[in-house]
Amino acid sequence: MINVFQPSLGKEELDALQQVFESNWIGRGKKVVEFEEKYAKHIKSSKDLVLTTTCCSEGLFSSMHLLDLQPGDEVILPTISFIGAGNAICAHGAKMVLCDVDPHTLNARAEDIEKVITPKTKALLLLHYGGIPCEMDEIMALCRKHDIKVIEDANAGVCSFYKGKAVGTFGDMGMWSFDAMKILVCGDGAMLHFNTPELRKKADRWLYFGLETKSGYTNSVAQKWWEFDISSFGHRAIMNDITAAMALEQLKKLPAYMKRRAEIHQYYNEHLRQFSWIALPPVLPDYVETSYYFYHIQIKNGKRDEFARFLRENGIYTTYRYFPLHRVPGYGVTGEFPNADYAADHTLNIPMHQSLTDNDLEFIIEKVREYDTICK
Repeated sequence: MINVFQPSLGKEELDALQQVFESNWIGRGKKVVEFEEKYAKHIKSSKDLVLTTTCCSEGLFSSMHLLDLQPGDEVILPTISFIGAGNAICAHGAKMVLCDVDPHTLNARAEDIEKVITPKTKALLLLHYGGIPCEMDEIMALCRKHDIKVIEDANAGVCSFYKGKAVGTFGDMGMWSFDAMKILVCGDGAMLHFNTPELRKKADRWLYFGLETKSGYTNSVAQKWWEFDISSFGHRAIMNDITAAMALEQLKKLPAYMKRRAEIHQYYNEHLRQFSWIALPPVLPDYVETSYYFYHIQIKNGKRDEFARFLRENGIYTTYRYFPLHRVPGYGVTGEFPNADYAADHTLNIPMHQSLTDNDLEFIIEKVREYDTICK
């Protein structure tokens, strides 16, 4: 089966893991610190503004506490978002307010967000769909006007930039995912970004039991290093040197990954444009850089599901990300979201990862052509 997503791991990651094992320290240590420093440089930011954690969903959940959102506060979220974002808002006791999206990029726009702003709106949890940057100038201006805090879910935007600035670094808080199906993978893990060093310090405490003073080796001041205090009822959600060692090796490979993903994107564009019933992804403005995480097409003949089944029966796995949250019964949301409904009924994510071979790509196009012949 040709997968939609697939990690690329090799001897370099194994060698790095062996070094960690031999060091006899597999918890949070020097590798984590090194990864935070190098990732900060990668996104053109400062090490004083980034912090690792266990996964991107942890970042979403923690953002509610870190930005002082209160039960009943309204948080705007594009209805096409990961379920972890919706759960984070609702679990905190805040009110999830969904907005519609652009039907083709699947990103929320300032005009979509503005329609659902009320006096109770306190935050926006914004998804950069598949690493495609949202129009941040307009969105940030809108949020500043209404004093709305911005949380960026840049989970797939590891190499995405808007006018030279990394997505995830515009708002009060942003995050990237390194789970098994992302581009940079380390089993599980995430990076958080904050707009001030003070918020980063707050997060550092929150993600480790709320400890004000650390016990053990890291406490070099206290006479009794086993004593400590807490400032909040935090929990434990820290990266370790095992995952960080993998992440460091993956970070080195990102330029090669991006080059291959761009080639695959271009291949699809060149070969799929011949089929009139397939709409290609929108052409992006030249001031944005995407991570090419998704390649999403839209099927115009009303046979999206049939096409997906045909591909799966022929060894090509596809999917649709993300199922709109207004269609999830558990949330109990009502409202009209015509653009998201269109996207949910017509969009298909086809295989996109750097391990795809030329033979894989040729086979995929061959099967699309075969389906095209059957449908005529």
